[in-house]
Amino acid sequence: MTIATAPHAQHRGAAELPFAEIGGGNKLKVIQVDVAEGLWIVENIFQTGYAVQTHRHTGPVYAYTMSGAWKYREYDYVNRAGSFLFEPAGSVHTLECIEDDTQVWFQMYGVNLNLADDGSIESVFDGPGALEAYYALCEAEGLPRPDVLVS
Repeated sequence: MTIATAPHAQHRGAAELPFAEIGGGNKLKVIQVDVAEGLWIVENIFQTGYAVQTHRHTGPVYAYTMSGAWKYREYDYVNRAGSFLFEPAGSVHTLECIEDDTQVWFQMYGVNLNLADDGSIESVFDGPGALEAYYALCEAEGLPRPDVLVS
């Protein structure tokens, strides 16, 4: 491989991918989906009281908090601006936001298994599903189709 034939870096500026409303002032931005790797990268803005159903992932998750504060009901620590969180595959948790305008970046691998109270799998969500939901939310808001990094 030469410099001329090497893959090119791909850039998306902050304003190129809009946040789409998911309800109650909570927002979603899908940045990248790589189906072969099972990778999906999203950015969220959460409001106080927003909660994600108890779930586990089939792969690791990396989270970086840019502003605000959120936690998992199952743990004592709070993720605040500048916090980094690693979730090993299979960990079970329930995200809840405890400050308005909490902004978090998630890099996930595999699928999200949403759990019922008895621990059984109630639904499955993955990168391609997040991407389709994001496209639909943007369309519903009259936004142009975002140029998400997709491979």
